[in-house]
Amino acid sequence: MKRKAKSQPNGQNGKSILKKRAKTVLSPEEIQKSFREGLFSKDTLQAYSSEYAASEPYKHAVISSLIDDSLLRSVRNEIRENVHFTPKETDIYKIHQSGDLANLDGLEDAALEQLPSLLRLRDALYSEPFRKYVAGITGSGDLSGRKTDMAINVYTPGCHLLCHDDVIGSRRVSYILYLTDPDTPWQPEWGGALRLFPTNTFEDETGGKTRTPSPDCSKVIPPAWNQLAFFAVQPGESFHDVEEVYHANTKEELEKNGGRIRMAISGWYHIPQMGEDGYIKGAEEKWGANSSLMQLQGNPDRYDFPQQQQVIVEVPSEPNGENGFEEADLDFLLKYMAPTYLTPDTLEQVCERFLELSSVTLDGLLSDKFSEKVRSYIEEQEASKLPGDSTEIEKTTAWRVAKPPHKHCFLYQQPSAENPSNDTAEMNPIQELLEVFLPSRQFRRWLELAADCHIEKYDFLARRFRKGSDYALATSHDWEPRLEISLGLTPTTGWSAEEDEAEGEDEIDEHENSENEGKLNTPKYDEKKKQKHAREMTEAKNSLENREEEQDDVGGHEVYMAGDDDSQNDDAAIYKTSSDPDDDNVLFTIPANWNKMSIVLRDSGVLKFVKYVSRNALGDRWDITGVFVVGDLGDGEDDGVEGGEDNSLENIVSLEDSEEEGFNGFPDSEDSESD
Repeated sequence: MKRKAKSQPNGQNGKSILKKRAKTVLSPEEIQKSFREGLFSKDTLQAYSSEYAASEPYKHAVISSLIDDSLLRSVRNEIRENVHFTPKETDIYKIHQSGDLANLDGLEDAALEQLPSLLRLRDALYSEPFRKYVAGITGSGDLSGRKTDMAINVYTPGCHLLCHDDVIGSRRVSYILYLTDPDTPWQPEWGGALRLFPTNTFEDETGGKTRTPSPDCSKVIPPAWNQLAFFAVQPGESFHDVEEVYHANTKEELEKNGGRIRMAISGWYHIPQMGEDGYIKGAEEKWGANSSLMQLQGNPDRYDFPQQQQVIVEVPSEPNGENGFEEADLDFLLKYMAPTYLTPDTLEQVCERFLELSSVTLDGLLSDKFSEKVRSYIEEQEASKLPGDSTEIEKTTAWRVAKPPHKHCFLYQQPSAENPSNDTAEMNPIQELLEVFLPSRQFRRWLELAADCHIEKYDFLARRFRKGSDYALATSHDWEPRLEISLGLTPTTGWSAEEDEAEGEDEIDEHENSENEGKLNTPKYDEKKKQKHAREMTEAKNSLENREEEQDDVGGHEVYMAGDDDSQNDDAAIYKTSSDPDDDNVLFTIPANWNKMSIVLRDSGVLKFVKYVSRNALGDRWDITGVFVVGDLGDGEDDGVEGGEDNSLENIVSLEDSEEEGFNGFPDSEDSESD
């Protein structure tokens, strides 16, 4: 999901202030003075090299007090006073970021005069002595001084970056230089740590080897003022993330913590470019090809969990009785479903809405009695603390852990391999939904009537997204259009501002209506919440109090979006927003919810993800999803479905994100202006 930021003029009247300028070169004396005293001594270099060689889970190094303290304090002040940050958000990150610092040379003299220390820091980090210093520790080979690749990233409470390996293009070394508050030491319990993931190697029958990251990190590096963390970029190995910066309990605590603003300069050192020492013709192309090859070695999808468990419908369901169901079928469905959804009029409305938009959301699908049974069970489960380690979770509970983490991380259960019995005495309500109700002939027949289709195969999955931990990154499928359902079972509130407002309005009706009539909806993005968020971003520009209020999005929403043609070239650590205000590929978003079922016809190539669930959420996100391979879709007059693209998910009207102001809310800088 791409959050668009309001474009900011680079100069007066919006005119560009970029111009060509020869790149500055620091003298050897200036380079030495830019770093801490003694950094370049042989003993110090040898010590860091030894630490790097012995580090786990893959080779990395941490250098404390890298930069001359007075210089770095000056850099931080310049950033606070003069640099504008843009909020950026996708399935894998939420962050505020500056522009590319490689462009500093293009600024007008008046603008550049506001950032002399930042320019000096950039040139010192990419100077020949320091590049050789980093190359000597990592054994990476020569590094480019011409191709600078760095930006300033600000993580406020709720911001995060999920698991990825940084492999793209000509990158050789990744680094992070922390600019957290030097006078308020960062505490590990605030989050924001760089976390490194070990990998597992699997060998198949042919001797091919596949490496995948473990679901649990094994190295945690908390932020610290003037600390540099770096590692060589290694395809299929250098997996890492940035832990969420956690919200404070109160505004007073947040203020005492300096706002919990995790500011850092992040970037990469690249393979030498043409004309530089160490340049080898074709090396960059070979490096990229080898990186891609190493990532595809073996059969990586084989080690993804959960794996599909499609069940073939051997005996097609046939209409029975006056309304397609016999009395015994209705008795079975009434145990689980609200009566309204079994009446011919409502079922016809559901079908008409689905055929019109290829999607529909059914509010209050489960019966009152069974939904309360589910709610009690889930609340009881959330009251019991889960083990933190994935191995322990799988040993001590019925939950399995989705893996690998650069694709997804959540808890799941699948139907048992044996044919489920209708004896539900020993089942909990989640198992009963997963193994009895949803796979039943009766529910499949109801869904066929609701979507005017014929089900050939099905697969179900119960999911629990733990707050402060879980997500599912964007994936697509390459098969024919398929029917997908999602039954929201999240009992807690606070997932959507619009939902919370509606909840107060519906509460009386819910208690007065013992039959739970249910409501018919179409999924839509939360426009009120976006407008509220945009207003708060403007008001919070220099306000500590309001900045905490802007971080009200706890994630957990499921997003359908059109795929990008160039998505295969994207990387998690590249933060981009579109410059075209009309370019929004989000089709719709469904917040975590209670007792709602979404039915969607999903085309090939349409992406879907579940946004990372913040620790600030009031509970975990629960649902049961189903995928149905269907026939008899798009037959025009025969079944009422408008065939081809006209009835596809991609033709739902795209919903525009609101424009957001950039972040500039550092404490004690109310009079500062962004550049």
